[in-house]
Amino acid sequence: MTTHTRTPMPTSARTGRAARPTRRPRLITLPGVYAPQYDTELLIRNLRRERIGAGTSVLDLGTGSGALAVAAARQGADVTALDISRRAVLTARVNARLSRQSVTVRRGDMTRGVPAGPYDYVISNPPYVPSALLPRRGAARAWDAGPAGRAVVDRVCDAAPGALRPGGVLLMVHSALSGVDATLERLADRGMKPVVADRESVPFGPVMRSRESWLRHRNLLQDGETCEELVVIRAELP
Repeated sequence: MTTHTRTPMPTSARTGRAARPTRRPRLITLPGVYAPQYDTELLIRNLRRERIGAGTSVLDLGTGSGALAVAAARQGADVTALDISRRAVLTARVNARLSRQSVTVRRGDMTRGVPAGPYDYVISNPPYVPSALLPRRGAARAWDAGPAGRAVVDRVCDAAPGALRPGGVLLMVHSALSGVDATLERLADRGMKPVVADRESVPFGPVMRSRESWLRHRNLLQDGETCEELVVIRAELP
């Protein structure tokens, strides 16, 4: 392990974890829009493993900064991105233009405004941090997801089968604190074939540290835990 001094890395909006360095052009994030970080990079890594190219249709649910949509477009996909936040829609459009990628970005709710498909892929990095309350506005909407951390995760599970063509794939990242088995079971109940495609353990940031006592009280954390496990769920529609 080296001991030289490093410049502190910028922290993200959702959990305050240090943003992972990237060689891609830097994306802008307006205040209140989720900045790409570990979970974004983990999902992009899995996206690259898929057979995505010219003619592949991709729907990005809850696009935020548009990082995932831009990554899919770079692979040659025809990408549609959806977010309920006006700032996120604007941010994603700007980032697509700055990256010189063609992405259709629309504002809408995933239970009522999902653009007509079917799609080859649905991708999503939804809010998933367990929280005492479910915020209706403000920056916390990008990460707080109710007591079980599933307020939006469950909606993605419900929306994906209807948006995908037969053989289509859902790729979604969320925290293990939100219930991996619950996600697998919900997707299976909706006729999909889900698996855990990837995992990564990352250190707590300010948001997670600020609610450690609450999470332990709910038996979501054990004493001494300082890292959060992220998982990528891959589910195929037969």
